[in-house]
Amino acid sequence: MLDAALDRDTEGDLLLGDMGEGIPFKPGSFDGCISISAVQWLCNANKKSDIPAKRLYCFFSSLYSVLVRGARAVLQLYPENSEQLELITTQAIKAGFTGGVVVDYPNSAKAKKFYLCLFSGPSTFLPQGLNEVTDEEEAKGSTFTTERVRYKIAKRGLVRKSREWVLEKKNRCRRQGREVRPDTKYTGRNRKPRF
Repeated sequence: MLDAALDRDTEGDLLLGDMGEGIPFKPGSFDGCISISAVQWLCNANKKSDIPAKRLYCFFSSLYSVLVRGARAVLQLYPENSEQLELITTQAIKAGFTGGVVVDYPNSAKAKKFYLCLFSGPSTFLPQGLNEVTDEEEAKGSTFTTERVRYKIAKRGLVRKSREWVLEKKNRCRRQGREVRPDTKYTGRNRKPRF
């Protein structure tokens, strides 16, 4: 990318560096920071001397110093597992940040996104993740029983291909973050035979 920028004679200066070795800017230089899919690469050890926890702490402590007091850093990441996410958040808090993890579309496997929202200075409210849940669905409470419900009995409630089944399936797809056509009066109707 740097070679392409040099070929195009872009305005401004170019900087090549490893963010695991720190950020080379003066303290208090930036009002905010946005990172997309970069932080999780600090968890990989490319050399024998690379220790992921130290590289993460060096990055977060230098990021904390280059941000002004009260600034935000929002880092989108795709952790491999929960241990990696825990390591990243622990090192960020150890460096002085406050905040936490926000998850968009937590019910979906493909559309799920993790955002590490960090604040340098006094902690403010943590934003809510995107979730397409309506007020009616939030109002429903959970009922717990000690007995096991067999799969066939539990599924007997909705007849397959009925209007209720189609609406439930569309709501499930919306919660997973997929694009779904809006509900109309024709939703769940049978098509008439053509021939």
